[in-house]
Amino acid sequence: MLTEDNRRPVTAAVLGLATVLALTSCSSGQQAAGPGDGADLAKGDGTLSLTYLQKQGDQEYFVGEAAGAKAKAAELGIDLKVVNLGTDANKTVSEAQSAVSQKSDGLIVVVPDPAVGPQVARIAKDAKVALLTSDDQICATGPDPSACPAGDLVPRVGFSGAQMGGEVGKRAAAEFRKAGWKPEETRTLSAWKQDVTVCTDRVKAAEAAFAAGSGAEVRNIDVPTDNSPTGAQDKIAATITANPDVRHWVVWGCNDENVQGGVTALENAGFEADDVIGVGLGAYLACKNWISGKPSGMKAALFIDGEDVGALAVQTMYDRLKNGKDFPQEAFAPTTMVDASTWKSAGVACG
Repeated sequence: MLTEDNRRPVTAAVLGLATVLALTSCSSGQQAAGPGDGADLAKGDGTLSLTYLQKQGDQEYFVGEAAGAKAKAAELGIDLKVVNLGTDANKTVSEAQSAVSQKSDGLIVVVPDPAVGPQVARIAKDAKVALLTSDDQICATGPDPSACPAGDLVPRVGFSGAQMGGEVGKRAAAEFRKAGWKPEETRTLSAWKQDVTVCTDRVKAAEAAFAAGSGAEVRNIDVPTDNSPTGAQDKIAATITANPDVRHWVVWGCNDENVQGGVTALENAGFEADDVIGVGLGAYLACKNWISGKPSGMKAALFIDGEDVGALAVQTMYDRLKNGKDFPQEAFAPTTMVDASTWKSAGVACG
């Protein structure tokens, strides 16, 4: 687990990305009305106060995200409060209300449930506080970001779901070709919390990239989960039982939790490592399969660094409030595919 002592410095590439994104968005310094916009944005020489509301704040990725946000806030002289929302959607609303009552200048939010998006957006708008989301999308006018008019989506910092899913699918296809499995004896399995838009973007992109890169028609099974390892394990175990004739499985999902749950379920069902291709998304759990050096069904994972996202979110908010730069609609941090031979050199923190 990442701590203040072992977190790495934010890379220059990420900070450069923040600058590029800010410059390629409208940079007139004039605030246009829309989701995320506050009214009194030019804070002059005063100290900024920001609140970062995170779902699942004890998860490895979000621990790193908080560490990156705190490091960037310290560098910029920002007072930053990080709040762990757990999985409580109601707490998102109450903590947003608390933040504006304590005169926070800006809110950065990772919502446990996108359905609270309109409430959070309204709280920020009424209080004339700038609002930015990280990781997960929210809509200012409805509970479902996938059905949201583009102009009502709150600006977001994180990763490109389509790009990440595409990389996962391409790696899974390469592993499938290398394994030489027969398509009729194989199933791909997509596991994710299906009301989270960014998750759907990831798994659908993975499925499309696998189909394009595998050179075979392999039936896919969608498995709804709660995005936790145990939740995914239980649902995938039931799927395995319902498909007794499948000899080989390819597993991807919204995050490392889903893939780890799938790999564990398959191991418990008696599948050998050579009959499983798991490609994680995050690498913070996938790496634990590689520490011992033993064969694992977790063949690779896309490394997404929460520290980079936390730092980029704080920098983006600072640029808006201090420098008058409009929020980019979306700002993306970089990703890297890793496996058992490369995860350490890539800088994956494996707690």
